[in-house]
Amino acid sequence: MRIGFAQIDAFASAAFAGNPAAVMPLSAWLDDATLQAIAAENNLSETAFLIPDASGEADFELRWFTPAAEVALCGHATLASGHFVLSGDDARQRVRFRTRKAGVLEVARDGAGYAMALPAWAPSPKPLPAIVAALGLGEAVETLWHESRYGLVVVKDAATVRALDPDFRALAREGDLLTIVTAPGDDTDIISRAFAPGAGIDEDPVTGSAHAVMVPYWARRLGRDTFSAWQASARGGRLSCRFTGDRVVLGGDCVTVIEGVFLLG
Repeated sequence: MRIGFAQIDAFASAAFAGNPAAVMPLSAWLDDATLQAIAAENNLSETAFLIPDASGEADFELRWFTPAAEVALCGHATLASGHFVLSGDDARQRVRFRTRKAGVLEVARDGAGYAMALPAWAPSPKPLPAIVAALGLGEAVETLWHESRYGLVVVKDAATVRALDPDFRALAREGDLLTIVTAPGDDTDIISRAFAPGAGIDEDPVTGSAHAVMVPYWARRLGRDTFSAWQASARGGRLSCRFTGDRVVLGGDCVTVIEGVFLLG
């Protein structure tokens, strides 16, 4: 079997930045074990698989796999999938994806880049002492939690975010969750880093789903619905953020860096 393959740097305006995702279009779903094996072979933080949506609810069905597990929501691979579809059809202005656990997601053209609408997953206050300790923090300003297994740790400043040196083994013992550390930014409104060693990813370069959790928090704290964000990984990624109440709209660019064919079986 020959499967089309594109590797796309999402939330990046040039190659070798942002977060790379593999996008692979299928005519029908392969079994889950095969999808997981392909994602492990690709060895990127996410591989996105899409098939035409026969329900009429959206244009495509979309699923995402890390090298170790399927995930409920992945923003950067959704943005990459939108870029994959829209860059192949100049007449199309937007594309809708039906997902299994995050509803229908949309990516639309927005100037030279894209705007992506994700569900707003507002977190609630919750003590997270084991996570704070694994991050090497003496204390946090606030700790919050979303039931989809997102932990949000708010610290005092951007320097603290940049200096983090987590104990990834200790974080992994907390299970398959995404730990997000955030603070007011220095050259952007907010800054963050995101860690998921329990899912096989020590640090994720740029995480759309983390902003689905962060943006409702920061909209309330900043007292406004639009602001800029920087995810301070080694690759780094810049995002625009807008909170509409039930949706988080993230803006960013994409760059295709590899196109080819995956040979299966």
